[in-house]
Amino acid sequence: MARQGIIVWFQHRKNLKKLRRHGHLLYASKKMKYAVIYVDQSKIDDIEERLLEYPFVSKVERSYKPFVDTTFEYVIPDKAKQYDYKI
Repeated sequence: MARQGIIVWFQHRKNLKKLRRHGHLLYASKKMKYAVIYVDQSKIDDIEERLLEYPFVSKVERSYKPFVDTTFEYVIPDKAKQYDYKI
């Protein structure tokens, strides 16, 4: 299944255990008070609504990483080709 990240802005770090129930908690920042959770794309709308119901959640944002094209053209030629290195 395809997964997508959700950034959850919270008020208190002590409630992270409740956030873990909704998906795979990847990272939680102490200083900036946000957490990154990965969930299935098919369930993202439902999980987003449930997270907003919590009183300690300030804001929920979606990650657009799955929709960004990550194929890049070579702007600078590869150094291995330039100097005939064998890798």
